[in-house]
Amino acid sequence: MTHPPTFPLRQDLRRIADLVTAGSRVLDIGCGDGALLAYLVAEKQVIGRGLELSPAGVHDSVSRGLSVIQGDADQDLADYPDLAFDFVILSRTLQAMRQPLDVLRHLVRIGQRAIVSIPNFGLWHIRLKIALDGRMPTTGLLPDAWHDTPNIHLCTIRDLVETCRGDGIVIEDALILNPAARALPYRFDGALANLLGAQGVFILRRDRRAA
Repeated sequence: MTHPPTFPLRQDLRRIADLVTAGSRVLDIGCGDGALLAYLVAEKQVIGRGLELSPAGVHDSVSRGLSVIQGDADQDLADYPDLAFDFVILSRTLQAMRQPLDVLRHLVRIGQRAIVSIPNFGLWHIRLKIALDGRMPTTGLLPDAWHDTPNIHLCTIRDLVETCRGDGIVIEDALILNPAARALPYRFDGALANLLGAQGVFILRRDRRAA
């Protein structure tokens, strides 16, 4: 059941929140100011923890009364035990990881399920801008100039799908969102999803049979 909001939350984060089961154990990696985690605690009574790189983000999260520690996902996820959480969330952060595949493996190891969202660099107008202007584009989801972006591993929806499948990570479900974070009716592994989706939200889990 979707609850009415009690405070503003970015629309794509609302989509992620709708995927989380009430009362579950949640780790939000790269939680920023803690907005999503605070929503989940208030609206879904989750047992929430956060990991955030920036001191300002940790400060803002703790100020909300959240249990958030400072840490680097590229290094610190190895310290978490297997299946410590029901859901592990990584929102628009994978592309900033130095070792994104290792991070994905840790997400599905630590959580029963991982919810991962990415901005889609295969979106049609990004392709068109590169083709016509010959310059790295900026968009609402990718607002920083090439020399000032934290994103070092930009990928497309197709890239993530093929990477998961190649590494034995199961994609249970996915949402393909337009720039306004409305769900589009395309299969996550179809060409239209890669061409028209501004971002993808994936529910991932480890293939326990292969463990």
